[in-house]
Amino acid sequence: MTSLLLFGCGGGGGGGGGGAGLALVGSPTGQSGSGASSNAGPSSGGQGTGGASGGGDVQGGGGIQGGGGTAPVAATVALASRLGKPARVLLGLGATSIDDMKSQDIQPDIVERYLVGVGPGSWPTWNSPDGAYVTFTAQAAQAYGAVPMFTLYQMTANGEGNLSGISDKTFMDKYWGQVRLMYQRIAELGTPVLINLEPDFWGFAASQAPGRDLTKMAAAVSGQPECSTLPNTVAGLGQCFVQMGRKVAPKALLGFPPAFWNGTPAEIAAQMRTAGANQADFIVAQTSDRDAGCREAASRPAECQNGSAPFYWDASNKTSPNFHDSQKQYSDYRAALGNGLPILWWQTPMGVPSDTPGGTDQHYRDNHVDYMLRNTQEYGDMQTFAIIFSAGGSHQTSIATDGGQFARLSAQYLARGGAALK
Repeated sequence: MTSLLLFGCGGGGGGGGGGAGLALVGSPTGQSGSGASSNAGPSSGGQGTGGASGGGDVQGGGGIQGGGGTAPVAATVALASRLGKPARVLLGLGATSIDDMKSQDIQPDIVERYLVGVGPGSWPTWNSPDGAYVTFTAQAAQAYGAVPMFTLYQMTANGEGNLSGISDKTFMDKYWGQVRLMYQRIAELGTPVLINLEPDFWGFAASQAPGRDLTKMAAAVSGQPECSTLPNTVAGLGQCFVQMGRKVAPKALLGFPPAFWNGTPAEIAAQMRTAGANQADFIVAQTSDRDAGCREAASRPAECQNGSAPFYWDASNKTSPNFHDSQKQYSDYRAALGNGLPILWWQTPMGVPSDTPGGTDQHYRDNHVDYMLRNTQEYGDMQTFAIIFSAGGSHQTSIATDGGQFARLSAQYLARGGAALK
């Protein structure tokens, strides 16, 4: 069967601290396909200095909190334990075949795949029986020692930002039927699986809802038996993800990706609470969805046309955009959301650092991998439990085009013992 690389893009990521270049709004590029094989899926210099915690990684636990009596276990440590993984910041890969990982002896903790489309040509049809794509790709990840992760990306079925279908019963019955199928296939695995729930959608919904209030935008929800008591609103839609997941696939671990397009972290957290994001298992923090150089290039591909300069982050954290600004934005969001959920950084671009702006196709400059794998403890200190690296589009850098950067830096990270969970 033909391998399928799904390059998704939750564009609602990142941003922090008022930096002009940190409102990283991407253009979704999720693609549907057919006949995916079992290891198919969706388809950075400046070394960081200083850092919120002084940089570097530390070996050991550090995730147990409190004193006296029985010490409570930190949410990050508890989640890693549920995944059967050590108490360190976990590393994952998306948009990459397992064969490519094997060729460089890369052993990720997490392997991510996209689930896109609604109806004909959508992910349930990629293998037989319906929904077997979840089974095959999850089993392939598990056989390689990794935890499966799926990014549910169905809301773009009618076009990017077109939310006309969410109040259409016919469309939403198909939509929810596929969500239920995803949960059923995950439940059959009998092991924990991570799910990233609808990148981009929450930003588009907030921008189109009256007063940016998700409780005032209609959506078809209560027709689903698992969600019959929930309101027919976008807020109810988010709550239905959680309620259906808990009922059908109790071992599934759910995360909502906020979009910081218009609003402070506290304002976005208030919106996402109405959608049940605080009742999920983790927060999805989008790092960026494109290599910085792709947006800097004189001749940019269509997937890199958006955004406002500057794009390349300052690894010294003195000027914006920079890594500390981004960390603060998500720390503030986490505090405002409540429930102390751990953080998973997602769709981290894989370009290689350079002092020269731009680059060439699949070789654009970026410094996220370099900074985040050299200063991972900064992320551990802010309750991060995992970082997922992946190309957010077909023109972006991947492990096949990064000159071995990810393989080298991830091996060095693991050799140091990893960053402790807090």
